[in-house]
Amino acid sequence: MSEAGEDRVGGEVDAPEDRSRRPDWFHRGHPIFFPLAGFFTGMLAIIVVPGLYAAIIKWLAGYKRVEELFPFVLLMFVVPIGLLVPHHTRRFGRYMLLGMVSTVLVVLVVAAAVVWFLLSKDS
Repeated sequence: MSEAGEDRVGGEVDAPEDRSRRPDWFHRGHPIFFPLAGFFTGMLAIIVVPGLYAAIIKWLAGYKRVEELFPFVLLMFVVPIGLLVPHHTRRFGRYMLLGMVSTVLVVLVVAAAVVWFLLSKDS
């Protein structure tokens, strides 16, 4: 019979407590999982929800009604604000709101830069 660890380099043997030892954060998930998930959920919400909302309203009620009801898409900001209330969802909600606000800012700055560039090039 072979001894434990003979097939390993240098004859090293795993101690049973080393194999089962996990980091302190293991049962709570990775420390950056909720911030990343919240940020990208907010970013995705800003990109997808307004277009999907407009498409569904246009399909159901027509183009004129979409123009009237489109400001109600701002109600999607209620979701991350509501997530800020309970303690166990506060971190996710904070990063979701950060993702939403930063995406809106990036879109507005890029749009302003493009309009400025086109107007300055035209004149």
